[in-house]
Amino acid sequence: MMPVFRKKWKVMFGLCAVALPLVAGVPAYADGDPLNGGDDDDSDAHRASSMHNLAGKLPLPRAHKDFSKYHFVPQGDRIVEQPDTNRLLFWTKDGQPDGYAQRRGSSVIYYNAQGQAIRVQRLTAQEMAD
Repeated sequence: MMPVFRKKWKVMFGLCAVALPLVAGVPAYADGDPLNGGDDDDSDAHRASSMHNLAGKLPLPRAHKDFSKYHFVPQGDRIVEQPDTNRLLFWTKDGQPDGYAQRRGSSVIYYNAQGQAIRVQRLTAQEMAD
Protein backbone atom coordinates (compact mmCIF):
# COMPACT_ATOMS: atom_id res chain seq x y z
CA MET A 1 0.00 0.00 0.00
CA MET A 2 2.91 2.35 0.63
CA PRO A 3 4.30 2.30 -2.98
CA VAL A 4 0.90 3.31 -4.38
CA PHE A 5 0.75 6.27 -1.98
CA ARG A 6 4.19 7.50 -3.09
CA LYS A 7 3.34 7.08 -6.77
CA LYS A 8 0.19 9.17 -6.41
CA TRP A 9 2.12 12.07 -4.84
CA LYS A 10 4.83 11.90 -7.48
CA VAL A 11 2.20 12.14 -10.20
CA MET A 12 0.44 15.04 -8.43
CA PHE A 13 3.72 16.88 -7.94
CA GLY A 14 4.65 16.35 -11.60
CA LEU A 15 1.31 17.72 -12.80
CA CYS A 16 1.62 20.76 -10.56
CA ALA A 17 5.17 21.38 -11.75
CA VAL A 18 4.00 21.33 -15.37
CA ALA A 19 0.71 23.20 -14.91
CA LEU A 20 1.88 26.00 -12.61
CA PRO A 21 4.11 27.79 -15.15
CA LEU A 22 1.40 27.54 -17.79
CA VAL A 23 -1.24 29.05 -15.53
CA ALA A 24 1.10 31.75 -14.22
CA GLY A 25 2.14 32.73 -17.76
CA VAL A 26 -1.37 33.30 -19.13
CA PRO A 27 -1.89 36.86 -17.76
CA ALA A 28 1.44 38.00 -19.20
CA TYR A 29 0.44 36.99 -22.72
CA ALA A 30 -3.00 38.58 -22.40
CA ASP A 31 -1.35 41.93 -21.63
CA GLY A 32 -0.88 42.92 -25.27
CA ASP A 33 2.78 43.72 -24.65
CA PRO A 34 4.87 42.65 -27.67
CA LEU A 35 7.81 41.81 -25.42
CA ASN A 36 5.69 39.24 -23.61
CA GLY A 37 4.26 37.66 -26.73
CA GLY A 38 1.12 39.79 -27.14
CA ASP A 39 0.02 41.63 -30.26
CA ASP A 40 1.17 45.16 -31.01
CA ASP A 41 -2.18 46.56 -32.13
CA ASP A 42 -2.20 49.96 -30.43
CA SER A 43 0.96 51.81 -31.46
CA ASP A 44 -0.33 55.20 -30.17
CA ALA A 45 -0.77 54.12 -26.56
CA HIS A 46 1.78 55.14 -23.93
CA ARG A 47 3.96 52.24 -22.86
CA ALA A 48 5.72 51.85 -19.54
CA SER A 49 9.50 51.82 -19.78
CA SER A 50 11.18 48.48 -19.39
CA MET A 51 14.06 47.94 -16.96
CA HIS A 52 16.48 47.68 -19.89
CA ASN A 53 15.47 51.11 -21.19
CA LEU A 54 15.68 52.68 -17.74
CA ALA A 55 19.12 51.23 -17.03
CA GLY A 56 20.54 52.69 -20.24
CA LYS A 57 19.84 56.31 -19.36
CA LEU A 58 20.11 57.18 -15.70
CA PRO A 59 18.26 60.31 -14.52
CA LEU A 60 21.19 61.35 -12.32
CA PRO A 61 23.40 64.19 -13.52
CA ARG A 62 26.94 63.25 -14.42
CA ALA A 63 29.67 64.49 -12.13
CA HIS A 64 31.86 67.14 -13.69
CA LYS A 65 35.40 67.95 -12.62
CA ASP A 66 37.99 70.30 -14.05
CA PHE A 67 41.05 68.27 -15.08
CA SER A 68 42.90 71.22 -16.61
CA LYS A 69 45.35 71.22 -13.66
CA TYR A 70 46.74 67.84 -14.73
CA HIS A 71 49.76 68.93 -16.75
CA PHE A 72 51.75 65.74 -17.37
CA VAL A 73 49.64 63.74 -19.81
CA PRO A 74 51.45 61.17 -22.00
CA GLN A 75 51.55 62.27 -25.64
CA GLY A 76 49.21 60.37 -27.96
CA ASP A 77 47.32 58.60 -25.17
CA ARG A 78 43.56 58.48 -24.96
CA ILE A 79 42.25 59.99 -21.71
CA VAL A 80 39.30 58.60 -19.77
CA GLU A 81 37.93 60.83 -17.01
CA GLN A 82 36.67 59.43 -13.71
CA PRO A 83 35.27 62.54 -11.99
CA ASP A 84 33.89 60.72 -8.95
CA THR A 85 37.43 59.64 -7.92
CA ASN A 86 39.37 62.70 -9.22
CA ARG A 87 41.25 60.44 -11.60
CA LEU A 88 42.36 60.42 -15.24
CA LEU A 89 43.12 57.11 -16.92
CA PHE A 90 45.64 56.99 -19.76
CA TRP A 91 45.30 54.40 -22.55
CA THR A 92 47.63 53.85 -25.47
CA LYS A 93 46.35 53.94 -29.03
CA ASP A 94 46.33 50.14 -29.21
CA GLY A 95 44.11 49.88 -26.11
CA GLN A 96 46.66 49.06 -23.40
CA PRO A 97 46.55 50.87 -20.03
CA ASP A 98 49.36 53.39 -19.72
CA GLY A 99 48.79 54.62 -16.17
CA TYR A 100 46.65 57.14 -14.37
CA ALA A 101 46.78 60.43 -12.49
CA GLN A 102 44.91 61.05 -9.26
CA ARG A 103 44.53 64.14 -7.14
CA ARG A 104 45.40 63.70 -3.46
CA GLY A 105 44.99 66.83 -1.36
CA SER A 106 47.20 69.59 -2.78
CA SER A 107 49.04 67.30 -5.22
CA VAL A 108 48.40 65.33 -8.38
CA ILE A 109 50.18 61.98 -8.37
CA TYR A 110 50.95 60.24 -11.66
CA TYR A 111 51.23 56.45 -11.76
CA ASN A 112 52.55 54.11 -14.43
CA ALA A 113 50.67 51.06 -15.74
CA GLN A 114 51.96 48.90 -12.86
CA GLY A 115 50.59 51.31 -10.23
CA GLN A 116 53.93 52.80 -9.14
CA ALA A 117 54.09 56.56 -8.51
CA ILE A 118 56.35 58.17 -11.12
CA ARG A 119 55.68 61.89 -10.69
CA VAL A 120 54.17 64.29 -8.15
CA GLN A 121 52.80 67.65 -9.23
CA ARG A 122 52.32 70.18 -6.40
CA LEU A 123 49.37 72.50 -6.98
CA THR A 124 49.85 76.22 -6.40
CA ALA A 125 47.57 78.26 -4.16
CA GLN A 126 45.87 79.72 -7.24
CA GLU A 127 45.19 76.23 -8.67
CA MET A 128 43.84 75.10 -5.31
CA ALA A 129 41.41 78.07 -5.21
CA ASP A 130 39.91 77.22 -8.62
